[in-house]
Amino acid sequence: MPSAILQPVVVLVLWSMVMWAWLYATRIPAMRKAKVALDPSLTTAELSGRLPPPVRWKADNYNHLMEQPTLFYAIALTLAVAGHGDGLNAGLAWGYVGLRVIHSLVQATSNVIMLRWAVFMVASLVLLALAVSAAQVVF
Repeated sequence: MPSAILQPVVVLVLWSMVMWAWLYATRIPAMRKAKVALDPSLTTAELSGRLPPPVRWKADNYNHLMEQPTLFYAIALTLAVAGHGDGLNAGLAWGYVGLRVIHSLVQATSNVIMLRWAVFMVASLVLLALAVSAAQVVF
């Protein structure tokens, strides 16, 4: 039986792909509407500046899912390999994933900065708890 902590790992990867699809489902039509040419001399910021904020929010969130969650994947896999990916650690992992989904939904829909920041901070503390747990196992 695989370690329980692997389930939230897979769910966060799948959620990242949902955000990837949402990103392109909004970006491509917005680029067409704004008649944004795919000019290789333009920077990402210049291209993004031509798109409405709600379109950019999805792309920003997808990028965020490629940042801190990479630490989550490393810690979760460490706990799974060490045989400590069940119980409290699995619960914390599910909490982290749930918070990242909430963070995505806030950023992609309303982008209320203080709410997004609060969710990010709580998720970061959950990740810290997982990292401390992993440190206790491997040291």
